[in-house]
Order: sequence, then C-alpha cells, then structure tokens
Amino acid sequence: MIIVEEVQHQLHKREFLEFPARLYQHDKNYIRPLDKHIEEIFDPEKNKFFKNGECKRFLFKKNNKTVGKVAVFINGCYEQKQPTGGFGFFDCINDQETANFIFDHCKNWLQEKGMEAMDGPINFGERDKFWGLLIEGFIEPLFGMNYNLPYYKDLFENYGFQIYFEQLCFTRPVFAEVSRIFTIAHEKNRRNPAISAQPMKKNNLVKFAKDFTEVYNKAWACHGEGKHLEEAKVLKMFNTMKPIINEHISWFVYENETPIAMWINIPDLNQWFKYLNGKFGIFEKLKFLFLKRFKKNEKMVGLVFGVVPEWQKKGIDGYMIWEGTQHLRKHTDFKITELQWIGDFNPKMIKIAEALETTVTRKLATYRYLFDRSKEFERHTGL
Repeated sequence: MIIVEEVQHQLHKREFLEFPARLYQHDKNYIRPLDKHIEEIFDPEKNKFFKNGECKRFLFKKNNKTVGKVAVFINGCYEQKQPTGGFGFFDCINDQETANFIFDHCKNWLQEKGMEAMDGPINFGERDKFWGLLIEGFIEPLFGMNYNLPYYKDLFENYGFQIYFEQLCFTRPVFAEVSRIFTIAHEKNRRNPAISAQPMKKNNLVKFAKDFTEVYNKAWACHGEGKHLEEAKVLKMFNTMKPIINEHISWFVYENETPIAMWINIPDLNQWFKYLNGKFGIFEKLKFLFLKRFKKNEKMVGLVFGVVPEWQKKGIDGYMIWEGTQHLRKHTDFKITELQWIGDFNPKMIKIAEALETTVTRKLATYRYLFDRSKEFERHTGL
C-alpha cells in the first residue's frame, strides 16, 4: 500500500531533496541541483507564479520508505487550448505500479482544479529550468536541466503520456571549423561601417539590459508563447547573474547605436556545482569561489540567440557568431558549447543550429496526458 504525504514541514522538505540523491547515487552522470534552487521554486515569497497559480508537493511511501515524489501545480500564465495543469520534480523507483499511482494522484488533483490535461515533467515557472524528460543522451546535465534515469521514459509512455514537443540540445566544439556560410556573412557585414559587435561587460549592465530587452521583444515576444519582457526585470536578472558572467562570450550587434542581434552564453555552472553535493552554505560558497578561480571550465551554454525581424536573413547571425567565436577562442578556456534546448516547433532556430554544424547530443521531451482519452491529441506547433 502506498501512503501519500504532502510536503509541509522541514523533514518532508529534506526528504524531497534527499530522495533523488539516494536514487541516483550510483549514476556517475547525475549532478545534484543546489537545494536552494529547488526550494526557491516552492517559496511563494520568491516565485512570482504563486500569484496566479497553486502548487503542492507530495512524497509517496511504501513500507515506510520513500518510493517517489512529485510537485503538481496550476499556472495561470500557462495558456493552452484546454485548461492544462503541470507536474514536475518527479522521481520514482523503477516500478510501473508506483509511477501509475503518482500520475493518478496528479491527475485527480488537477481535475479537482478544473484542468483537462497535464504536462510533465515541467517547472512551476519559466521553461529555462527543470523542463522536460531526458529521453536521449544520458550525459552530465547542464545547469538547470532535468536529468533522469532511462526507465522514466517507459514509466511515462506506459501510462499513456504522449510527446507534446521534443527539446533538442545541439553541441559543437569551440575550435571546430565554422561553416563557410557564416564566414561569408561575416565578411559581408564587416564591410558595413554601420555594423559593429560588442561583448557584454559587467560594468555596463544597465545598457545591455536595455539592449537585450529591445532585441528580445522584437525577435521573440510574438513567437509562440513568448513573453514580453520588462527592462527592469532584465536588469535584475543580469545583476543576479553578474558573478558568473564571462565578458568574452555574450555578444550584441548594433546598427549604429541600435541593437539588432544578441548571442547570450554563460559558463556551465554544473561543472563547478557538481562538487558541492547540492549544498551552498558558507563552506560551499568558498569552495565554489576556489573552483571558479582555479578549475578550468571548458563548457559554455548558449541561452538566448535572437535577431530583430528587419535584419533576419541578412547574415547578421553569421557575422555575430564568427565575430564572437574568434574572440572567445583567444580569451577563454572553453572547448565545448551546448545550446540550451530548442523546441522542435522552432524550425528557424533549429536551422541556425544545424548551419553551425552542430550535433544533437541530448533530447528531452515535454509529455502531455489528456484526461478525456477520446479526445484527439495534438502536438505543439509553436503557433
């Protein structure tokens, strides 16, 4: 018999964090997320999505031992054709009956809230972290990326989940040859005196937050479910990121003084966090600073890439990529770049990634389950 316990007190919260560490203890590729980053998601004071949503966490026990856990939620900002709830932070032993019990629990909770479908595993927040189930490429996860054991895919699909969209991660060596398409585009735009490229600098984050907001809102806000960004929130995000910003790997392109493109990268923090075992107290902070100072990080992560509509298909992407690549080869230790996942509903970005002569090194999937099993399932189109 499986017992359900809602996460309410400190012991529950600790078990919610420790269960995955035990489950993955023999998996050399598992990197434990920082406890603080998980707990912040479930703190109404720190997660804005509580203003228009609701979230509960549960532990599942058999014979007084934890056999699974999950967070289930409704998010007022998650707009879909039918009312759709979500669940995430799912972990489970390799047992279909136990997984079915957890999925049924999520389904029942969401139905009581008026939902007609559920997506998972997703985050009670933005898509940039803890989104999707790993289905291919069981290698060390990037910072903020979900990781799971291979049998999870069977647990989901045996229950009846279907892939709503795939999330593709493209990788390339920093010193691999750059496509001639990009070098030609670079040469063409380099001759234009109005065009220039600048790396993002920590001492001028106000300017770059403004430029980021302008490019993003022109290039992305109208794409699929993209959200319109506010400059003040972007500046707050940049200031939070300031300790880990590398001034050689994020680039903006300008026509005179007007920002027209951006390519934002950060070091993969998991290459340092994997030594902290999920903790970030005073000792771990000192250890992190030591690692950051003395241990080379050879992997960078591409977060955002965008070109304003009026400059698309004019080679600005190639100009920016080659301009930045030449610079970071000289001034950093990075050897691998991996793009944060791109949805299979975004052919433009996939085409750019493929033109970079990348390879798909991992795939995640966002699964959907329709409560009315007679209803026709539709994959996400991005429209």
